[in-house]
Amino acid sequence: MTVKIVTDSGSDLPEKIVKDLGITVVPVYIYFGEKAYRDGVDLSPDKLYRRLEEGSVHPTTTQPIPADFAKVYKELSHETDQIVSIHLSAKVSGTYNSALQGKELTQTMGNIKVIDSFALSMGLGLVVMAAARMAQAGCNLQQVIRETNKTIGQIRLLGVLDSLKYLLAGGRITKAKATVGSLLKVKPILTLKDGEIVQAGLARSYDKGIDRLYEFVRKMTSIQEVAIVHSTVPNEASSLKKRISDIVDEDLIHEARLGAGLGVHGGPGTIIVVVRQA
Repeated sequence: MTVKIVTDSGSDLPEKIVKDLGITVVPVYIYFGEKAYRDGVDLSPDKLYRRLEEGSVHPTTTQPIPADFAKVYKELSHETDQIVSIHLSAKVSGTYNSALQGKELTQTMGNIKVIDSFALSMGLGLVVMAAARMAQAGCNLQQVIRETNKTIGQIRLLGVLDSLKYLLAGGRITKAKATVGSLLKVKPILTLKDGEIVQAGLARSYDKGIDRLYEFVRKMTSIQEVAIVHSTVPNEASSLKKRISDIVDEDLIHEARLGAGLGVHGGPGTIIVVVRQA
């Protein structure tokens, strides 16, 4: 039987890729007050960012509940007895643990392997894509798992935020730090280290921040794939893609929209590049 691949909406995978590779995506939840929305199902990125800018209530995000995963695993069990479920870093989300609990609810439903990607957004997305390609090629469960773990170690990510406002609203930084950052008009540069989001520096302007993203890719060797993810800046993302296509084959560059998982904290203007190295 074909191995089936499951992930969560924190992967920010474009709909076409999800469909073409036969990936099942379990949505995370966004709460505006007491009202819950499923990421990408009940709330589109456009509506999310519009409400972030115009609304008075800052949203929160939470992982899918174990029953969400159990339901998906049970449905897929009618097609296969082999499932690889790959999720947001356990250091930034409870999604991985929720998937493990969902597996426990379906112990008799076949072989389910739950994997922590140590990544987010299209960092997770590229890992999932690698696994799904192997599954489509007819590889067995162990081969898919090996490819998944190999790809996890190949992911590099760097992002720039246009504002510290949303990190402050979500409690990710202190008010004092946000005030200093705003006064200096600096743009935070973020990366992933051992599955955690950490600051990688500051840019003096948004354009300088995007230059940092380009240099990040330019200095990489043995690039297999690149992903450019943005919240509300399609023109800047397209311009960056054009620059990167001078050094990386354009067919290897994916564009995606930043969803709620990171978008709630990064806010409008966030742009990220993800590189998969050989």
